[in-house]
Amino acid sequence: MNTASRLLLFATGLILVFGLMFLAGRALVPESTVATWTRQAEESSAAHEETMAPELHTGGSHEGAEAGGPAIGGLSLEEDGYRLGPIEAPEQAGKPGELSFRVYGPEGKPLTDFAVAHEKQLHLIAVRSDGSGFQHLHPEPDNPTGNWSVPVTWPRGGTYRVFTDFTPAGEPGRNLVLGRNTEVAGKVTPVPRPLSSRDTVDGFSVSIDGKFEAGESEPLTVTVTRGGQPETRLQPYLGAYGHLVALREGDLAYLHVHAEAGPEEHGSDEGGHSHAEPEAGPEIRFVAEPPTPGRYLLYLDFKVEDRVHTAEFVLEAK
Repeated sequence: MNTASRLLLFATGLILVFGLMFLAGRALVPESTVATWTRQAEESSAAHEETMAPELHTGGSHEGAEAGGPAIGGLSLEEDGYRLGPIEAPEQAGKPGELSFRVYGPEGKPLTDFAVAHEKQLHLIAVRSDGSGFQHLHPEPDNPTGNWSVPVTWPRGGTYRVFTDFTPAGEPGRNLVLGRNTEVAGKVTPVPRPLSSRDTVDGFSVSIDGKFEAGESEPLTVTVTRGGQPETRLQPYLGAYGHLVALREGDLAYLHVHAEAGPEEHGSDEGGHSHAEPEAGPEIRFVAEPPTPGRYLLYLDFKVEDRVHTAEFVLEAK
């Protein structure tokens, strides 16, 4: 018998054996019992998958808002259908240039209609990934094209996070902060950010005090002095006597910090026109609610003698 015949005989034998086993199984175990076993196995598998499957939570970059916590933004370039387009900016540190971008709406077209918030249609914050090189800019819009542009000079090389803070027109209360990175060539020397509640800038001494705890909305008080004397000539800036930005160290999540009172809240004359106090300062009060424990980088803009100054702090939220 040749090899092919042997293989054919072996295959035929296997078929006969498995056929007999199948018939014996059907005879010993009724079909109804097999069907019951099959149904029970399927139900058990489905229940196991439902128990083991993780919960799926979806949401935009306003982390914590759905749970009643503080809203933070800037972690994504897109939220609720609004998207921050590519950023064109100088690629070399120390060289002046123009930063430009577009914001796209839910329909995919450039957004051209923005509401005014804090006296501007759009606020742009740029900061290096280690928290240095902070800039608060106000681009100008080209309404027909939806393009925004502003002059900028990067102080040093590295990765910069660019935040756009805006409210679409006709959607009051929908404040969005979208963020995107841009790379800048040049010397990259990390800047240490130790804890600090005091800063000296342009001859001013600035301190920040108050309770700063995760998940707690608490007041923060900034005090400005110059030459050892209280500074009482603070001027309104962006609708308040100070503008405070807080970024979470690590991911640079953008936290909204609100001033307790602005110039418009200091009263009005007989005609109903609001007016600011003749003297303002040395204190500026804010309300902050850090969403999680950890370090936060705070940047205070204040205006004196028609010039804006920026003080920086690093606070730890427990």
